[in-house]
Amino acid sequence: MATRVRPAALNLTESAEARIADLMAKAPDGAIGVKLSTPRRGCSGLAYSVDYVTEAKPFDERIDTPGGTLFVDGGSILYLIGSRMDWVEDDFAAGFVFANPNAKGACGCGESFTV
Repeated sequence: MATRVRPAALNLTESAEARIADLMAKAPDGAIGVKLSTPRRGCSGLAYSVDYVTEAKPFDERIDTPGGTLFVDGGSILYLIGSRMDWVEDDFAAGFVFANPNAKGACGCGESFTV
């Protein structure tokens, strides 16, 4: 019986993949990738956080991109399934932007969300 390929829990745009490549090009020694997590923070409850990681945890989701590896925190994956991760820059700001179908609401400043 053939093994079915599981779809990625999170979809990345080309811009997000390019930003991961940029981050990995200047990563500190020992970094094996970047990790997306959703720590409790802000007025709505959860926030998006991207940081360098030096080791993969057993329940982390691994997404290989052309420029490096994105790990998704195992405890956060349920909040992120089906999301799209993009990198957006304009004259005043730059950052990862998430289109998350699981979010039921967000705070006014856009820093946090609720599920």
